[in-house]
Amino acid sequence: MTVALPGPTVIWPVGLRADQTVTRPFAGVTCITRTETLPRILNLHVVQIDLTTPGLRFKLSPPGGTRDTVRQTTLDFLRQEHAQLAINAHFYLPFATPDTDANLVGFAVSEGFVYSPFEPQPIGPAYADQSYAIVAYAPALNIDRFNHARIVHADPADPDHRRVRETTPLWTAVAGSAQIVTQGVKTIPSYTGVAGGLKTGAGYWDGNSWYAALRARTAIGLTADNRTLVLFTADETGGSPGMTVSEMADLLIHDYQVYDALNLDGDGSTSMAMEDPVSHRGRLVNVPSDGALGRGVGSNLAVFAPPSSAGINRLTLTLAAADAVIAAWPADGLGWELERTSTLVPGIWTKVHLDPKRVDDHFQMTLPNGNTGVFYRLVR
Repeated sequence: MTVALPGPTVIWPVGLRADQTVTRPFAGVTCITRTETLPRILNLHVVQIDLTTPGLRFKLSPPGGTRDTVRQTTLDFLRQEHAQLAINAHFYLPFATPDTDANLVGFAVSEGFVYSPFEPQPIGPAYADQSYAIVAYAPALNIDRFNHARIVHADPADPDHRRVRETTPLWTAVAGSAQIVTQGVKTIPSYTGVAGGLKTGAGYWDGNSWYAALRARTAIGLTADNRTLVLFTADETGGSPGMTVSEMADLLIHDYQVYDALNLDGDGSTSMAMEDPVSHRGRLVNVPSDGALGRGVGSNLAVFAPPSSAGINRLTLTLAAADAVIAAWPADGLGWELERTSTLVPGIWTKVHLDPKRVDDHFQMTLPNGNTGVFYRLVR
């Protein structure tokens, strides 16, 4: 599993077959780039955001056009807002059309303004029925203006479906197709006719679920204390055929301690963009499957984060052999020492008593890859 801890930290769990790079480009933001080889080649990007970080804020695409929003690529939204991170969010209709005005599917709140309600399936008489993939009145994730985050649900007493049953101020809210992790348990919707579940159609049923297809994926989740927001993408290009939603939920639970999560729009919509902390130029972090610059999507979530006071330190762990791992960090990280622990109880980190070697522009050392999970961090 991987968690955000003081100092650049990488966790090497049991059975991990990934090459993994961890950076802290902004205050409170940990970015993880991970390549898996089993059960197939997978290119993954994970962002862990400490919601207690001073100066942190969020913004969803604002309303516009003749429907809910005007479609925009994630990279363009990042650049327009001068944000540090951005990720695609809602499913939207119509799609596969040159029409850039989009109706978001589900609850949407931007800077306190509710502009898309919790919606049934289909969302209206003029729109396609997507009940084979999207549950009616799907929950949303709300982040208030003080960065308190939680899952919210439609208030059944509100005929307009614009209020939530929780007592929480609405500020930035994002909905997806369904809640795929609920209180630490995987909750993939089924077609069994249970209230709030999916309906068979378009060739999908319990034996061939829409959620079981290999696709590019986007998800958003929270840890149990609601203090860490997790953003996730899996690519469906560049040799990475994508993931099932069930696989994604398992990974979020077991590797990143996600307690509640929503499945957001995926496939060609999956996009994550980030500002370079040095040049301040925006770029795509993942490789979208719908063109080099990504697809114009119905909504994007922007993250505004203050600069990192610790600099851009990076610790990379690479599997060198079945019993060996190479740890490496930039040569400008002179004075940093590698520590390890097998548990996250404070105060029991121990120094790795090996001398790092200078190789080109970085330091590296070879570590044993044992049979138990190990946490590594760089400290001064």
